[in-house]
Amino acid sequence: MTSISNKTEKFLEEGSWIRKMFEQGIALKKEFGENNIYDLSLGNPILSPPKEFFLNLSKIANEKNPSNHRYMPNAGLDETKAAIASNLNKSTTTNINKENIVITCGTGGALNVALKTLIDPNDQVIIFSPYFVEYKYYIDNHSGKTIIIGHDENYLPNFQQLDSAINKKTKVILINSPNNPTGVLYKKETLTKIGNLIRQKQKQFNSEIFILSDEPYRKIVFDNLETPNIFEFHDQSIIATSHSKDLGIPGERIGFIATNPLYSQSNKLINGMTFWNRALGFVNAPALMQRVIAMIQDSAVDIKSYEQKRDFLYSSLKKIGYSVIKPEGAFYMFPKSPIPDDVKYSEMLQKNKVLVVPGVGFGAPGHFRIAYCTTDEIIEKSIEAFKKTFDNIKR
Repeated sequence: MTSISNKTEKFLEEGSWIRKMFEQGIALKKEFGENNIYDLSLGNPILSPPKEFFLNLSKIANEKNPSNHRYMPNAGLDETKAAIASNLNKSTTTNINKENIVITCGTGGALNVALKTLIDPNDQVIIFSPYFVEYKYYIDNHSGKTIIIGHDENYLPNFQQLDSAINKKTKVILINSPNNPTGVLYKKETLTKIGNLIRQKQKQFNSEIFILSDEPYRKIVFDNLETPNIFEFHDQSIIATSHSKDLGIPGERIGFIATNPLYSQSNKLINGMTFWNRALGFVNAPALMQRVIAMIQDSAVDIKSYEQKRDFLYSSLKKIGYSVIKPEGAFYMFPKSPIPDDVKYSEMLQKNKVLVVPGVGFGAPGHFRIAYCTTDEIIEKSIEAFKKTFDNIKR
């Protein structure tokens, strides 16, 4: 007998590798001290939000207007939606307006609202490995079926597999760029190929296939690169994102959905998403945060700091002998494990007080994820442990 559902029991057994390592980190820090454990497991941003965030937070929090904290339209405040639309228009030739926006409780809320609106039971949602670990659970939440597509040597989609996988039940292709866990950026060439293939399949199956683009790292890109706007590549496209990473406020749970205005039924999508934003229990995104982010759409954390962390870590790991692709964005690195068993290698690193997440948790065994959104001191101290563990394998 169990008090929880069989599905919950199963998912708990599978668990989240990220949270598992996070919890182990807490225990190790208690045992050995905070400064003696090099925790590179959780994407919990270390950089402080920009000063504009605190200035506007203080200003709005001290306003005595009682309506600031009341219910609002489920899609969010008009001024916040308008500010987001204006900012998005800088990256696209489409004409986004506030009617294309729904404010959500972070990207997790955005993805769940979008999937609930789009898929019927047993509709297929395609994801690309390596993938964010929660995707499969989000899709299952709404009775969808997850189809996993492999990657090439650069962690880009395997287009031969994608071509074969799309069928009349395919409803959504979920992409994530810059990517968690690899840091790889989907450039125009990749997005053009995805869009072209989808349109071919839509004609073949007389169906609609949506691109759902998960973009919380959109502004965290390096080497003077830019994240292309998905609206340029496919009319049936939706952005789901948050300010958790670019403003460094993941605990505030503030994000949004944007629908492509070129899609003929964009209003219908927005109506559905507004309904599910309420009916799934989110009701509306936090009122205080909506007002704050409306004022600081052009602000971000110090992206250059993340780029410097990336450069130091990448060059150090390559010098040791690790095989790793240089990330173009986000704040993750995804080296190959020196041994086939990535779980075992992660455990070996843990014995040397470095915490990483095994690649198997992201659908890519044989790798491990490093989150370098921590202090320079932790990253620098971890290098000796990375070398010690690597050298023990090579002896």
